[in-house]
Amino acid sequence: MTQDTGVDVYRKLEDAFTRTAIHRPMHLQRYEAGTDLVYHIKGIRNPGRVKVRLVIEKFVGGGFAGQVYRVKLLDMESDEGSIDDLIIGQTYAVKILIPPSGFSRLFRNALYWIGFQGPFQLQVNPAAARAGALWQKFIRQAAATVFGEETAVVDIYATFVDQHMGSCGELSEWVDGRTWRLEVDDHLDRLKRWFKGRKVDVQQLGSPEYRAKYEFMRRFVALLHDIGAHEFARQYEWSTWKSQPNCLKRSNTEALPSEGLTAVDFRAGLALLPFLPMSPGDFKLIITGIMRASLVQFDRGSLTRLKQFTQAHPEDFAGTQTMLEELESCERVYRNSVPDVTHNHVRLLYSRRLWSTMLNSAAAGWKVRNLISNSCRQVLKNSTALTLLFAMLGVIPIAGRFIRRIWGQPFWRTHYRTMLTSSDYLRRAVRAKFIEKIIDWHRAGRIDDQKALRLPEQIWPCCYHLMLAWLPAGLHHFLTDASYARQRLEYITLRPVRLYFNNALREQWLRDMVTEGKGNHLLTDEDAQTILSQIKEPYIQKYLKSLAVHVCTLPVTQVVSVLTAILYVLMHPEMPRTQAYSIGLGIIALFQVVPISPGSLTRGLYVLYLVIREKNFKDYNIAVFLGFFKYIGYLAFPIQMTYRYPALARFMAGYWATEAVHVVPVFGERGALLEHKIFNLFYNWPLTIRRRMQTRSRIRATQPHRYWHMALCALAGTGIFMVIDRLYAQSSGQLPDLEKIWFAALAVPALCGVAATLGAGGAPIWKRIAGAALCGAAIGGFSIAGAPLLAHVHPAGWSALATTGAWRVFIFALLAVSAVLVTEVKLPDAETG
Repeated sequence: MTQDTGVDVYRKLEDAFTRTAIHRPMHLQRYEAGTDLVYHIKGIRNPGRVKVRLVIEKFVGGGFAGQVYRVKLLDMESDEGSIDDLIIGQTYAVKILIPPSGFSRLFRNALYWIGFQGPFQLQVNPAAARAGALWQKFIRQAAATVFGEETAVVDIYATFVDQHMGSCGELSEWVDGRTWRLEVDDHLDRLKRWFKGRKVDVQQLGSPEYRAKYEFMRRFVALLHDIGAHEFARQYEWSTWKSQPNCLKRSNTEALPSEGLTAVDFRAGLALLPFLPMSPGDFKLIITGIMRASLVQFDRGSLTRLKQFTQAHPEDFAGTQTMLEELESCERVYRNSVPDVTHNHVRLLYSRRLWSTMLNSAAAGWKVRNLISNSCRQVLKNSTALTLLFAMLGVIPIAGRFIRRIWGQPFWRTHYRTMLTSSDYLRRAVRAKFIEKIIDWHRAGRIDDQKALRLPEQIWPCCYHLMLAWLPAGLHHFLTDASYARQRLEYITLRPVRLYFNNALREQWLRDMVTEGKGNHLLTDEDAQTILSQIKEPYIQKYLKSLAVHVCTLPVTQVVSVLTAILYVLMHPEMPRTQAYSIGLGIIALFQVVPISPGSLTRGLYVLYLVIREKNFKDYNIAVFLGFFKYIGYLAFPIQMTYRYPALARFMAGYWATEAVHVVPVFGERGALLEHKIFNLFYNWPLTIRRRMQTRSRIRATQPHRYWHMALCALAGTGIFMVIDRLYAQSSGQLPDLEKIWFAALAVPALCGVAATLGAGGAPIWKRIAGAALCGAAIGGFSIAGAPLLAHVHPAGWSALATTGAWRVFIFALLAVSAVLVTEVKLPDAETG
């Protein structure tokens, strides 16, 4: 479904709702592109009211704090003057402070209610929205003082109330920018030392954009604390792992990595409760909040610190006194609009002003949410008892909501009365309700365009869609649309095979990925052009074919793990079913975590087949090893291509390494730290290890080879196990299984592997690995060969002894080789000593 098609479907469904001619308005989750918006906005620097007409160009996205749109200003008019910063025809950003997702709204409001015992104030309280906007204006001015330019913080122009959505909102500068580019860096070891504050030659560091953003956000957090915006700083704390997308790089500053960084988001979505940290950085924030006597954190600042900062920089804050006075007034109303027992505590017992403000703000919030009419608001304003009663009804499920509707709005009274007196109207009301559901299902991808337009005419099929709406969207669509189910099955089973045999299809596949990568800012236009110009080269064709094989191997591990689990359950009918099913699930889980799986083994063998068939080890010297490992194997070819085709390698690594990350809620957001960590782990760390090992190989080439110490390691290891076996045999009369001596079984071969590589002098890496494998195998073989000397072995036990010996040889060799590889990776960088 394209955006244009989706908008067209929505318009037709909106018309279908209008034709039902029911008395209540249509419930909106969000707006579509092309929608005209008319607001009466209130300026920030000039608090006059202006009527503006906007048109939505694009729905950008939404989170817990609200939903963001790119809009164009079509017209504005006012008798109170204009807002100087607004220009007709220019593009701006609109943020409406209500999430587009029902679950996000419920979760956000629940956390806020627990923390502050009231509704989400940024949505329902114009004073709260004003306070946040005014704080942002002062933060922008402070950033100009410290960073030397106002553009370090996005500008905000006005606030408004959206009566259709039932929420406050804000009009601000549109920043044409991106999060960060995933950078190739084979010096991650140095970056790690720099990040820890150790002395590093900056000229030899990579990842310039990553470092620039980290430094900017660190300095910005310090600035926010300096001016008293303590809880606003949470939006930019690096350690939360989700703050990085709040800082964008402007598109017109691509030449310099450190230029154009802009803080764009100052509206928190979730309250931070002391017993519910939701990110690694929240633990520190909770402690520092408690030290400031702020047990529950959201967006509270210190006006005293702000005044001190403005007084220390009078020239930079000239003409802001009126704004500061309004901020003080809005903060007073905002903070007194909810009980907030952690801050108001004993004031709740005696302060009439506090309770008066809470009741007035509650009525104002109901009006913002369109729960009450103007006349009802006037009645509530004149009666404290009725206001309290209306508030209490809000905590009663179903019935309370119904009573508040018929009390607060005339159209709801007419709607429900007509439903009871007219069967035709009842049918139209049910149809209208389902149309709203259909819109939500269509946006979520649960139904396609054709079904979305057909369902309003056939309401009864909506019932089974309603029963399946709790399922994930893709599964819902799969179960209710046979054509879609066939397409998905064909995509999963037949498309990988077609990709392998069809050259044109593979090329189109790459072109589609490049287009998607440009849209997601994984590629520049220049890199995209470079990749497409290389698409016909023989090595690229081989890579695309190998990539098709990788796609074919994706389901192999899942299929084998499920079949193995089923086979285990069927072969153990005597076992209790609960226990058998639990072990079966454990088998499936085990297949997901083992480093080498059936799928990765298939992939690795395919690469090995290419090496043998083409008699070409050089072009596959990295992929042939990495291909055997489970997750990193998907990036074997991008890593292999790094130096020959850097643009394509960087893009494919970023594409494959980050796609899976984006399914992780909150932390998997594009541009967040987890995305960068995964890219580094699967792409840059292998490059760093490769560089370090190549450097070490050049240095070792001048040193003599040593192997004699490996024999000593084998003798020492064999002696240790013979002593252990002897002691165990004396106490129990039999040789120990490996699980009985697990610590020695792990430690001794590993230590021998470490000693083997550290003492090998100038020996190449493959000889170190081979020597360690022989050393481990020798320990396993000789230790079990000496078993008859340590304990009596019955002839019937020779078979078990041979099995134990085979396991020792295999496991000890594997552990020794693993120790060599880990040691080589962990050795200090030879370039820095």
